[in-house]
Amino acid sequence: MSDPHAQKAFPVSWDQFHRDARALAWRLAGAGPFEAIVCITRGGLVPAAIVARELGTRIIETVCIASYHEYRTQGGLQVLKTISPEVVKLGDGKGVLVIDDLVDTGSTARVVREMLPHAHFATVYAKPLGRPLVDTFVTEVSQDTWIYFPWDMGLAFQPPIAKSEQG
Repeated sequence: MSDPHAQKAFPVSWDQFHRDARALAWRLAGAGPFEAIVCITRGGLVPAAIVARELGTRIIETVCIASYHEYRTQGGLQVLKTISPEVVKLGDGKGVLVIDDLVDTGSTARVVREMLPHAHFATVYAKPLGRPLVDTFVTEVSQDTWIYFPWDMGLAFQPPIAKSEQG
């Protein structure tokens, strides 16, 4: 990843994220049915809840992988919790929907794909390096964009784009 201070900022409000997660569910409606959803925590928790509601999916599992260790610095991956054997038994992922908020470099998606090789992967946002690992997404952003998710922000003044680019 490049210098985080040189990245473009893409703030996402709760309203926008909810609309985007529902748009993801709309796209996924024809790809199912899905017997279970596996959300990649922590970022996949919110979109998984929205998609599960929209698709009527009741079995929701988590896989816990830490990759951002100092907020904006992506480090080595650490699997903190694996997927339950009951969900893995669903045909190595057939009928399983994996959801995350974002695919960035694809390193997290690769780890989960090894666990569920036949699962359908969906993210709300995708960056070019990770995009080939995702089956369905809503919005692609450039690799040098940092997405500020609503759960990471408080209400604060945002300087105009023109002023922030002048340095």
